[in-house]
Amino acid sequence: QVQLVESGGGLVQAGGSLRLSCSASGPSFSNHVTAWFRQAPGKSRELVASVTSGGSTNYADSVRGRFTISRDNSKNTVALQMNSLKAEDTAVYYCAARVRWSVRYDYWGQGTQVTVSS
Repeated sequence: QVQLVESGGGLVQAGGSLRLSCSASGPSFSNHVTAWFRQAPGKSRELVASVTSGGSTNYADSVRGRFTISRDNSKNTVALQMNSLKAEDTAVYYCAARVRWSVRYDYWGQGTQVTVSS
């Protein structure tokens, strides 16, 4: 059972930066793909970025070039560096994990609010 705890959300002006962190605990973390999702008010949850234990990354078109996902397997942490933030990035951000042979994310953090003021 993987447990995820996010930190680093907050209020920032448009054009600014924030860094989100996710700390994971549980067995076989190296067998898991980790990701950041977000959900804005009135919208469905969307995948922002993902990273495998080997470092392969994937980004939503809306954040590519502005956000960077990274992972430290020795510390069981995942980070999301968000630059050039826009008002439309405002959402609750969730850290998630799935075993690498599954397509479903089974493990979720509690979420952290990111608010970008224009």
